Amino acid sequence: MRKSRFTEAQIIGMIKEQEAGLPTSELCLKHGPSPATFYKLKAKHGGMELSDAKRLKQLEDENAKLKRLLDEQMLDMAAMKELLSKCMVRPAIARFS
Repeated sequence: MRKSRFTEAQIIGMIKEQEAGLPTSELCLKHGPSPATFYKLKAKHGGMELSDAKRLKQLEDENAKLKRLLDEQMLDMAAMKELLSKCMVRPAIARFS
């Protein structure tokens, strides 16, 4: 995933400036994002404080790590099941009639 050009502190600062009354067009000229990018960032980070944004980033990283671990475990389990199904000893048919 591509890294953002702006840090969480910059994003939250831009949102606070806009909420304080600075028009979005001036804000975008001052800091550099397009209006569409600004509104995407505002939708994701709106109403957050810097500590909230840092905690969100930490939780996203932890979630990605756990998903990778789960994928690895599921792959290991599938390989073991396949190996066991090939090596399964089948019971002999009773020859008593």
